[in-house]
Amino acid sequence: MSPPPDDDHVCGWKAYAGQLKERLAVLEKLAFGKKSEKTPRKAPARLPPPVQSPPVPKEKVQAHRQALSALRASHMETDVERVVVPPRDCRCGKCGSTALREVGEGKPSTTIEYVAPHFRKRVHLRQTLACACGHVITAKAPARLGEKTRYAPSFVAHLCVSKCSDSIPQYRLEKEYQRLGVPISRSTMNSLLHRAADELLPLYFRACTLVAESPVVNADETSARQQNLSKRAFMWTFSTPELSVYSYAETRSGEVARKLLGDSFGTLVVDQYTGYNQVTKPGGRKRAGCLAHARRKLFESQEHAGFPEALELIGQLYEVERQVKSAGKVGSELHLELRRQKGRPLFAELLLWGRKHRGKHEPRSAPGKAINYLMKNRRALRVFLTDPKVPIDNNEAERNLRRVALGRSNYLFFGHKDSGERHAVLYTLVTSAEKNGLNPTAYLADVLLRVQTHPADRIDELLPHKYRPPGK
Repeated sequence: MSPPPDDDHVCGWKAYAGQLKERLAVLEKLAFGKKSEKTPRKAPARLPPPVQSPPVPKEKVQAHRQALSALRASHMETDVERVVVPPRDCRCGKCGSTALREVGEGKPSTTIEYVAPHFRKRVHLRQTLACACGHVITAKAPARLGEKTRYAPSFVAHLCVSKCSDSIPQYRLEKEYQRLGVPISRSTMNSLLHRAADELLPLYFRACTLVAESPVVNADETSARQQNLSKRAFMWTFSTPELSVYSYAETRSGEVARKLLGDSFGTLVVDQYTGYNQVTKPGGRKRAGCLAHARRKLFESQEHAGFPEALELIGQLYEVERQVKSAGKVGSELHLELRRQKGRPLFAELLLWGRKHRGKHEPRSAPGKAINYLMKNRRALRVFLTDPKVPIDNNEAERNLRRVALGRSNYLFFGHKDSGERHAVLYTLVTSAEKNGLNPTAYLADVLLRVQTHPADRIDELLPHKYRPPGK
């Protein structure tokens, strides 16, 4: 008996079965596959440095290392414990003499110890003076974050950073504070967080204005939960090299982006979500795409023939960016020239690859969608080749939203819209402080008091990218 002929007919059910098979493969990969998108890449020829600099002397390198060690040590308490040689060992191992003399200060051996964190209660004894006529004068009370609160700005700053940077939910903070001897309820923590956000509003509004004026902005959004809302809410981020602003909304409407960026000009680096169309319409900002999004879709289909070739081309584009960054020339004319010389041919080759493989895959399949994404958005994806200040991808905004996603997993939801909006204020100041290399706890502890009396026309002095600690 001869075998049955191959089933090569085409119908809707067969296409549907193919889609189900692909979905199953995606789910299996999510459940059991590797999460990293790294691929082994060959080391391409290094680009020659733009300027040949002489080698750094060893003495200068050693001095730099010593200065760095001293800087690190200055951030921690140092106790010096003198360790003497036991009497039984005070004898020369060569001649047996006991007439030993001390040489120098001693040989140091350093260990780093853990000291449990603690809170300190400070009592301010306010002098009271009385006159014979009965008039009484009392010294002023210490500056506070609001009236009649017992919690100092440093305590509130630690609470804000723990919640918005470390994504620690308040029930865990309640347990930690209890162990440290400070019983504080979650409702009190909520009040302190909201009060801090209200005090920082002038800084937040000014940061929003500066971001809208920036020529290049990265933007993205992620979902959030709101306790009294059945649908999803969203936390948006708008980032520049100096500041990262967050905006909370109960909707994913493009009105959020339009409200913050307005009719500003420049470039907006985003994915292909249509909500940004109100900002990138004719006469507005130019839309730049994210090559990391295109790469991610190609990576998910790398088992298909030809796709490793596309990933290799994208890897070479990123190699150019890495070399420019290591040379400290990001955004310079040299950066633009290297993108023209190296990046443009690579991107053109990537588009040729896309045209070649576009007809080999069903449009609704995973590889077909990956190629269509690349080809359909090629104009936005190539904007970075014409402007050295435009990044190759939107990873900056995505990194800003990681703390929001982690918080969504840890503390689950915002209680109401006002809570989400106030958390956006705190996220803005904490993230921007970290971006500028500041200790966010020390920064907030200082500006929470200074913002109350700082002149409005000099509010920029308190923003993270221009902030200077007192006395500097």
